[in-house]
Amino acid sequence: MGIFCSGGKEKDRCVKYERKSKETEIEIPVLNIDGSGKSKISTSIGFLDHMLTLFAYHGFFDLEIEAKGDTHVDNHHLNEDIGIALGEAFKKALGDCKGIVRTASAEVPMDMASAKVLIDLSNRAAFKYIDPLLPTYDASKEQEGYTVHYAKDLLESFAKKLCMNLHIEIKGEGDMHHHLEATFKALGIALDKATARDARRTNEVPSSKGIL
Repeated sequence: MGIFCSGGKEKDRCVKYERKSKETEIEIPVLNIDGSGKSKISTSIGFLDHMLTLFAYHGFFDLEIEAKGDTHVDNHHLNEDIGIALGEAFKKALGDCKGIVRTASAEVPMDMASAKVLIDLSNRAAFKYIDPLLPTYDASKEQEGYTVHYAKDLLESFAKKLCMNLHIEIKGEGDMHHHLEATFKALGIALDKATARDARRTNEVPSSKGIL
């Protein structure tokens, strides 16, 4: 059973999105920023499905994704294009960004690792990613069919297409699963806070300049 936008009201920040190229086909039948955390994710990469489910659940986003691509080559194209699709879908759903909080952060532990995520929906793209696994990680040896480099590709393209400042810092011990699970949970929590409506600025763009 699919996920649907509630009510269909003009104020609902709920959109559909589709992206097709020679390398990938990505459909987002539903992205509802003001959802309840329901998701239906099918990317053909089991580990990524798990991470995006965590992102939606902890961000209270209703999210449905159907994606496939040239994974017989590698998983890079699909991860990068899913990030692009998510960024463009969120940007479409947010519209002119009037009334949103705009900046937020979250920090989540996962056993002996932790991830801190900082977000500014500034209409300026910037991406910073610090993970102690990156300098020594052997990208040729996938764990659970995935690598930290694929996650970095997705998160960077997400930040660029949403035109947000996204800073991620991972600390502590643990393997890729611990590092990325903490990251995607923290990303959902921080983005939920940043996209939340601020009753004090209902019809105001959240910038002293009057424009983002």
